[in-house]
Amino acid sequence: MQNYRDLKVWQKAHDFTLKVYQIVASFPKEETYNLTSQIKRSASSIPTNIAEGCGRFSQKDLANFLQIALGSSHELEYQILLSKDLKFIDIEQFAELEVEVGEIKAMLISLIKKVRLES
Repeated sequence: MQNYRDLKVWQKAHDFTLKVYQIVASFPKEETYNLTSQIKRSASSIPTNIAEGCGRFSQKDLANFLQIALGSSHELEYQILLSKDLKFIDIEQFAELEVEVGEIKAMLISLIKKVRLES
């Protein structure tokens, strides 16, 4: 069991979630219960699952929750692409978000591999 706030990937995912919430606030109101809600859930699921995994007592459980966080990051990656294609975000925002979610994915993959080696 470890403090999730000490993990760089959690810090990055938390900051990214805050940024995503700000961006989707400008989405069309008719998307509030559709894409906006899905994006918020996907984004917040990443640091949430990291935190929950850190609260478990086994490395296997931690790895499973990190895997769920990784799945949420893939889901969010697509939703960001969809937002660009629907013209809810511009190409610059898309490029910035895509890089950040890619960094989070890489960090999660690295951490998953490390945790699995320790279990």
